[in-house]
Amino acid sequence: MGARVVIIGAGLAGLSAALELAGAGVACVLVSPQQSERAQSVMAEGGINAALDIMGESDSPDEHFQETMAGGVWLADPNAVRGMVDEAPQLVRDLIALGVPFQTERGRMIQRNFGGQKKKRTAYAKSSTGKVLVTALVDAVRRYEVAGLVERLPHHRLLRLDIQNESLCGQTASDSFCAGAWVHDVYSEEVLHLAGPVILASGGIGGMLGARNTGTTINTGGVTAIAFSQGVELANLEFLQYHPTTVPITGKRMLISEAARGEGGRLFTLRDGQPWYFMEEKYPELGNLMPRDVVSREETRVMADPRCCGTVWLDLQGLSRDVWRHRLSDLREEIIHYLSIDPAGEPVPVEPGMHYCMGGIYVDERHRTSATGLYAAGECAAQYHGANRLGGNSLLGAIYGGRVAARTVLAELDEFAGYEPGEADASIVSAEHPYSGQAGVLLSDNAAEVAMERVLESSLGILRDRAGIEVGIAALEAIDCKGVSEHASMRLDLAQAMLRSALAREESRGAHTRTDFPERDDERFQRTTVARLAGGEIHIGFREIPALRCEA
Repeated sequence: MGARVVIIGAGLAGLSAALELAGAGVACVLVSPQQSERAQSVMAEGGINAALDIMGESDSPDEHFQETMAGGVWLADPNAVRGMVDEAPQLVRDLIALGVPFQTERGRMIQRNFGGQKKKRTAYAKSSTGKVLVTALVDAVRRYEVAGLVERLPHHRLLRLDIQNESLCGQTASDSFCAGAWVHDVYSEEVLHLAGPVILASGGIGGMLGARNTGTTINTGGVTAIAFSQGVELANLEFLQYHPTTVPITGKRMLISEAARGEGGRLFTLRDGQPWYFMEEKYPELGNLMPRDVVSREETRVMADPRCCGTVWLDLQGLSRDVWRHRLSDLREEIIHYLSIDPAGEPVPVEPGMHYCMGGIYVDERHRTSATGLYAAGECAAQYHGANRLGGNSLLGAIYGGRVAARTVLAELDEFAGYEPGEADASIVSAEHPYSGQAGVLLSDNAAEVAMERVLESSLGILRDRAGIEVGIAALEAIDCKGVSEHASMRLDLAQAMLRSALAREESRGAHTRTDFPERDDERFQRTTVARLAGGEIHIGFREIPALRCEA
């Protein structure tokens, strides 16, 4: 099989990368456990940010940049963010050209408010934006499938990256080189080696927290765990975004989109028996549209306040019939279906749920990882969001990040001539791995991983302290790994890296709130947290954030 670009993941980041590569005439293969139509990207509801300035508010990419950096508490690479916000308007126009049916009124496209932003900057399609974006990109990629430039390998999972720990092809920037990947067909049990540069677009690590997570249950964080086990650096693992409006459903949490608050939804609790709209009182400028870390912290505090009733509700009763009919009809249907509550006439009880990981695989501005030949984009990559993501920036970051990763591969393709695939050892080609059989995972894996999920939920919640994190670290070390598969063992290492990253950052910043270190400490910690596994030991350090380059 000849060398192609290997893309692990077929959601928005993977599709965007494939579209960019195929459009340049370069072949690629999309590897995913399910078809694109079932990727986590489909679940995104609220919209995609771009400073189109179509709402009469004098919006600009400069304001988008400032609010993204401030929302991430100045922990993102400013050059990467600058590139994203500058390209965002054209990117949305490209999506419109692909047939994305963004919301219109009287024949004119409109945008809505979203958290952490003062301007109407979020383009949307009711509350099903992710679904329509995936549909458009799938359709665009299909023409290249017909032309033979894109091959799909659904129901395949990554087993291991072909990372060789020596400089090859004249590389000097890294002591490791990725020559491809081994993937496993979960239907036939066949193991394939795919040769070529690899783009990881596998989604975030929210599945590490199990049922507390709003994402798809198929996304376990396993690809990131595999990369980490092979020496690839990870970054900012302590920054987990809890979305303030979620509700429990079977096996996971359902998201009630921030779009509901963007259209006028209000959070309240009962204090001394009376409704208290706490966000509006505490934050009069943005109120219920403060960044998600702020809203989730305030919810947690009022739920613990003895003067309050312990429950927070989302009040949507003031929304007009026009909003329900034309902008939030699908969200209303979901709430009625899953909760038997009509939000137009009754408030909805909500609580924070794990929603997005700002941290992930450490990449530079061009989406290169610490291993030459390996790239990452989308939520699996630590890029654009710093310590806290603004709503509407995830879909933008996924599509733009996929483009940038693909452009970098195109610029570096000549450097891959002359590589040799690595040797497959017995553990790779063996069928005895957690994806074998109908059950999907070994029984011992289930016990270990359920224990792991409970530890992370208790130790990496919205409010943290040293004692709680250290209890979590000890609890993970105490998990009996006898009989656990390599896959489960790698996820346990990733969980340790998450906890140790949180322990090392002795400050409160964005989605990381340490009650024992309540203040922000720019002098020590306005840096990227970097985790690396070497010699069986997890190493945590901090790396300087690049300065914003001078612009002409």
